[in-house]
Amino acid sequence: MNYGQGGPQSQWDPWTPHSQQQSWNSGTDGTPDWAALAEASEARKKRRRLLMVVGGALATVAVGAVVAVAVVSANDGGPEADAPSSQLPATADIPGSTAPAPSFEPTTAPPPLDPKDFVSSKNKDTAPLSPDILFPGTQLTMGETVYRKGPTADTPDCASATQGTLPNVLKANACRRLLRVTYVKDGVAVTVGVAVFDTEAQATRAKGQADSKSLVRSLSGNGVKDFCNGAVCRSTTNSYGRYAYFTVAGFTSGKDVTTKDTAVFKQGDDLAEFAFRQIRRRGEAQASAAAQP
Repeated sequence: MNYGQGGPQSQWDPWTPHSQQQSWNSGTDGTPDWAALAEASEARKKRRRLLMVVGGALATVAVGAVVAVAVVSANDGGPEADAPSSQLPATADIPGSTAPAPSFEPTTAPPPLDPKDFVSSKNKDTAPLSPDILFPGTQLTMGETVYRKGPTADTPDCASATQGTLPNVLKANACRRLLRVTYVKDGVAVTVGVAVFDTEAQATRAKGQADSKSLVRSLSGNGVKDFCNGAVCRSTTNSYGRYAYFTVAGFTSGKDVTTKDTAVFKQGDDLAEFAFRQIRRRGEAQASAAAQP
């Protein structure tokens, strides 16, 4: 078949470089042969797709080869590399697993010292003792009440500073000393007597043997008039540790105390409470000193 002046149309080879292809002839009217051009374009597309498919296959082969090499390299660790986990050393066989855990010696704080122990026996109760040490200062404040301090006394013969049935009680229990102090307020005076024994048992026994007629002698002087000499007065008895303490309270005017005289009762109770606190504080101070390293 003839296509214009060029004679028979040359056959297009898609695998032949473009520079070696024969030129397309145009039609007799000088226009391009559009059908031939479309056919050539389709051939080029097929060629590109073929090249992409071939290139992708080659790339896949290359990646597979790399992975195979990596797997082989990982298995080059010898026969132990393929050993199952059951053949791994036990935890006790792993180096460092047998190191002993740190241990600490248990420590126990010593029990606190009991202050009463230090005022229950002359062997521990060794701090200095006198009326002014046990009852310091020139006045005493209990709550809102202020008492003026009067005379003091320290008597080794306990019986001589007592009356009624108390002298025999103190002698029977080997009283060592009797410390006395007087406080006064608004015409009411109170004498506190503290009997000192060697042991708590002696003081406790003396407290139990004392009765309503066991009285400490009132201590006057230093601005305090005589009181409770023949008049009815109110008294108390108690003990703590190796100390027994007594009070006698009455009017400095000499009149008798009755149950209606609440001021006398209150002042007597205040002074008895103060004597107890001072003896206890004495034990606390000695316990604290003994606990120091």
